[in-house]
Amino acid sequence: MVRRIAQDVGALVARVAVGAVFLAHGWQKYQKGHGELAQSFADLGIPMPEISALFALVAELGGGGLLILGLLTPLASLALVVVMAGAAFYVHLGNGLLLSDGGYEYVLTLGGLCLLLAVTGAGRLSLDYLVFGKRGGSLLTGVPERTPAPAEAASAGTPEVKA
Repeated sequence: MVRRIAQDVGALVARVAVGAVFLAHGWQKYQKGHGELAQSFADLGIPMPEISALFALVAELGGGGLLILGLLTPLASLALVVVMAGAAFYVHLGNGLLLSDGGYEYVLTLGGLCLLLAVTGAGRLSLDYLVFGKRGGSLLTGVPERTPAPAEAASAGTPEVKA
């Protein structure tokens, strides 16, 4: 019981912290404007800069907000993993690990946290749990389990008696 509460609180803190970072970066992109952002992406050699810029903007601004709320967490998290993978590949990978050298440690950390949230879910302190129940909050539990037929359920655990 205490362990489960600690996991839920940990997921909440992680979601809010990571969501706030992405929300802030998405807001910066929004204020820059799509045209300028797309030009920056083109200058970095990112393919399809207009589409990529729009995807990054929506993923960071919308995904950050969704993470804070704990709503559609797997979807938002995976979109952010894609953005971080692109940032690592096109901008940071050639600079080594350390952020002080322009490296990928920051995007690696954020992407790793988003992947963790996608797999483990938002926890019980989330809109995912409120709206979708315990099976709607992660990639691992998003697929409903098979419900046994009434005859199976009635005989479950009852040894068969032969006459």
